[in-house]
Amino acid sequence: MISKTAEYALRAVVFLAMNPDSAYTGHQIADQTKVPSAYLSKVLKSLVSAGLIQSQPGLRGGFTLVKQPHELSLLAVLNAVEPLQRIRACPLGLKSHGTVLCALHKRLDDSMADIERAFAETTVATLLANPTPSTPLYENHDDSHGRACR
Repeated sequence: MISKTAEYALRAVVFLAMNPDSAYTGHQIADQTKVPSAYLSKVLKSLVSAGLIQSQPGLRGGFTLVKQPHELSLLAVLNAVEPLQRIRACPLGLKSHGTVLCALHKRLDDSMADIERAFAETTVATLLANPTPSTPLYENHDDSHGRACR
């Protein structure tokens, strides 16, 4: 399971990818992604520091993606705010184990490696290209023409 911070970062990046033609303020992103504004502010700063989004000052300023959605992996987003933790040495501190993991910790680390690989291979564009009946970040409502309204 990923942390709230990672989830919030992914929501913000997906929102910006879904709306590439405008810059959005932190408050607008918070409102659309259902993330507390103060918390999101910290997340957005991390994403800016990592070079994944940029902040444009001014009247028409706000946040936009730096990279195209097809260039941006989920792993890059996660690593910007809270990198996945791999098990590199015995978590129990057993000197005799060192970096040779026991069967339990090896299996746990192998699972983390699988997750890391899946996030590395999945881009934001992949998410947007594989629609489901639920539109990301939006309540689905049918309008009079049978289309989903946003």
